[in-house]
Amino acid sequence: MKEFNSSKIFPTTTKELKALGWDYADIILITGDAFVDHPSFGSAVIARVLEHAGYRVAIVPQPNWRDDLRDFKKLGQPRLFFGVTAGNMDSMLNHYTANKRLRFQDAYTPGGKTGQRPDYATNVYSNILKDLFPDIPVIIGGIEASMRRFVHYDFWKNRLLTSILESSNADMLCYGMSEKSILQIADRLNDSGQIYNCYDIKQIAYLSDFNDKIENDIKLFSYKELQKDKTKYAENFVKIEQESNYNSNRRIVQNLQNKRLIVNPVFPTTTEKEIDSFYDLDYTRLPHPKYATKEPIPAYEMIKHSVNIHRGCFGGCSFCTISAHQGKFISSRSEKSVLNELHRVTQMPDFKGHITDIGGPSANMYKMRGFDLDLCEKCKKASCIFPVVCKNLDTSHKNLTELYKKAIQIQGIKKVSIGSGIRYDIVLNETNNHITNRHNNEYLELLISKFVSGRLKVAPEHCSPKVLKLMRKTSFNQFQKLKSLFDKINKKYELNQQLIPYFISGHPGCTEIDMAELAIETKDLGFKLEQVQAFTPTPMTLATVMYYTGINPYTNEHLYVAKDPKECEKQLKYFFWYKPEVKKELIKSLVRSGRKDLADKFNGKKK
Repeated sequence: MKEFNSSKIFPTTTKELKALGWDYADIILITGDAFVDHPSFGSAVIARVLEHAGYRVAIVPQPNWRDDLRDFKKLGQPRLFFGVTAGNMDSMLNHYTANKRLRFQDAYTPGGKTGQRPDYATNVYSNILKDLFPDIPVIIGGIEASMRRFVHYDFWKNRLLTSILESSNADMLCYGMSEKSILQIADRLNDSGQIYNCYDIKQIAYLSDFNDKIENDIKLFSYKELQKDKTKYAENFVKIEQESNYNSNRRIVQNLQNKRLIVNPVFPTTTEKEIDSFYDLDYTRLPHPKYATKEPIPAYEMIKHSVNIHRGCFGGCSFCTISAHQGKFISSRSEKSVLNELHRVTQMPDFKGHITDIGGPSANMYKMRGFDLDLCEKCKKASCIFPVVCKNLDTSHKNLTELYKKAIQIQGIKKVSIGSGIRYDIVLNETNNHITNRHNNEYLELLISKFVSGRLKVAPEHCSPKVLKLMRKTSFNQFQKLKSLFDKINKKYELNQQLIPYFISGHPGCTEIDMAELAIETKDLGFKLEQVQAFTPTPMTLATVMYYTGINPYTNEHLYVAKDPKECEKQLKYFFWYKPEVKKELIKSLVRSGRKDLADKFNGKKK
C-alpha cells in the first residue's frame, strides 16, 4: 500500500526543471487552474498518467496572457507537444453568472482571486502557443474543449460559434475523459513525430482539408447551414447525443467555416482495472509548493479529504454536461483501490479524521450497470432512469453500503460524510427483486443515520410535471416521499438534520406561474431555499438547444423560453418568497397576471 508522499512534484519553472536534472520536458501542460496534484483536478490526472508512462511532464498553471508572454516561453518548447486546458470548468461559466455579471470568486485560484485566466481560455492559450511555437503540436482538452468541439451556441456571445478546434488553431482535441487518448497521442508522437499518425485514435477530433468520406460517417449540418436554420441545429444535437449514448464505432463529421471537423468515436467504457490505474498513481494530493505562501485554493479545500469512487452518470439531465463529458455508463473503482486511497488521506498532515465525501457525480451509482450489457451497448436512450428506471439496470446499493462500512473502520478515520448529492429516484425505485429493495432501504437508512454531516443534498430541480419532463427529472412526488422517509429516520435516531434540495429557475419551458407553484410547494413543505440557481445555457446540453432554438429537438414542440433579463431575475426571486420585500413584489405580479389564487397561497390562504 502506498503511503502519503509530498516530495514528488511537477516542475513549473526552469529552476525546478533543472533541480530534476532535466534540460527539457517531453510534454508541457498549460492550465487555467492553479495546479493541484489531486485526482479531482483533470490536469493532475493527465500529468500523472503521462509521467507513469515514462514521459517528462512540466506544468504552466494560470500563465499571464497580458504581458510579454514569458510564462508561455519560460520552459522552452517541449519535445512532443503542448497540452492545453481551461481548467476544471468552462472559463465563461467560471467567470460569469447567469445574468452575465462577473463572479466575485474563482474557486480554482488561491484566495478565490478572479482575473487569473482569460475568457475563452483554451482559445487564448492555444493561439499564443501556435504563434510562439508553430511547429510544436498543441493538443486541447478538458471540459471547455470537449463541450465546444462541434459548432455550438455560446450564451455569452449569443450566437453560434465554430468548433473550438478551428478557433483555437490547435492540432488536435481530446474530448471526454482523456487518459487513454492522450497517452496514445504521446506514444505515437514519440515514435513518429507526426501528428497525422494520431488521426485514427479514438476519442479525439481533428480538422481536415480533404473530403475523406467513410461510408458509416454521421454527417452534421454545416456551420453555414446552421446560420440560416435553427431547427437544423436541433437536429444536429439529436444525432450527436444518440451517437454518444451507445457503443458506436462511427465518426461524426461537420463542415466548419474553413475546414472539415472529424470526431472519432469514443473508447469503450473504462474498465475497473483501467480506472484503478488512473487513481492509484503517485498524487501528492496537495497544491504545488509554489502556493505555500498564498491563500488557500477554495476548490481544493472542499475536496482535499474526499475520495471519488466512480465516473459517469446515467441520469442524462437536460441541463447537465456530466453524461456528455464522462459518459452515460458508470466506471467504478475497485473497493481495494478506494480503501487504499482513503488510507493515504489519513496520512495527510492536516487530516483530523473526517472524510468529507465518498462519491462522484452522484453519491449512489457505484458499481451499477446493466444486467445484460449487450442491450446497453445498443441502447441510444439518453437516460437509464428517466422517464422510468430501466429494468435492465442493476440498482442494488449493496456494494456501496459495504464500502461505507469498511471505510469507517480504517484507522485514523473518525467520521465519513457523503457530500455528493444522492439520486433518490434510484434508491426509492421499487424493483421486482425483493433483495435489491431490501439493500436499497438499508442503504438509505444507513446513509441518513450515520453518513450525513447534518445536511443531505438532493436535486429535485422543480415541481412542475412539464418542466421536469423537459429536464429529464423524476416526479416531485418522489422528493416528497424522500422527505417523509428522511424525517422518519431522523426521528428514529433522534437526529436534527436538514434535507437540502437544489432547484433551477428559468429552464426552457418554465414560466413565472411554474415558479410561483414551486415556491408554494416548497413553502408548504417548510423549506426556505438556499441551494438555487438560474439556468445558464452551456454548450452541448439539451436544455441549451431548447433555449437557443425554442423547440424540443426530440418532439419539435415549441417551448416558452425566458430570455429577458428582468423576467429571468423575477423567476429567480420566487426562491426567496419569504423575504418581505420580495414577497410583496411577487404577490403584485401574480395579481396582475390574473392569478390571485396563487397570491393568496403566499399569504397562507387555502382558497
